[in-house]
Amino acid sequence: MTTQVNWWTVSDLILFLKNLAFTIVAPGTAAFLIPWLIVGGRRTELGFMTMVSILLFVVGSAIYLWCVWDFATFGRGTPAPIDPPKKLVVRGLYQYSRNPMVVGVLILILAWAVSFKAIILVVYALIVGLAFHAVIVIYEEPHLRKLFGDSYLDYCARVPRWLPRFRAK
Repeated sequence: MTTQVNWWTVSDLILFLKNLAFTIVAPGTAAFLIPWLIVGGRRTELGFMTMVSILLFVVGSAIYLWCVWDFATFGRGTPAPIDPPKKLVVRGLYQYSRNPMVVGVLILILAWAVSFKAIILVVYALIVGLAFHAVIVIYEEPHLRKLFGDSYLDYCARVPRWLPRFRAK
């Protein structure tokens, strides 16, 4: 008699599809479609800056995907405000930054800026960053305080909002 291992349940598949849909719609638009439209898809020559932009694309994508993975597998939710994680996610990159997913998206936008040597995309990244900051401070953080109470307050005391703290030991 053979035993069949089911790696995915129906709820896992639905959660994957919801995360995929959100990724295509939100960061896909903000970090890929809009920058592409801003620069008009003009090509640049290959060179050192292309290699830097590829590195930034890889880093930004890895950060975003790692965060989505933690939201789905541990938090059992998505980055979408209408279907957030059910548990406070404080593992992975969330041990170092309360918003690493946003940092990943901003790195992706900056990768386009480097790739196309377009200062306008740096300005766009700043505008997107300020919009994220406003949403996080005005809506997300108060909502998470209500939802998770003292555990969220403790988390905020330990982990910075944006960039990790590097301290000498």
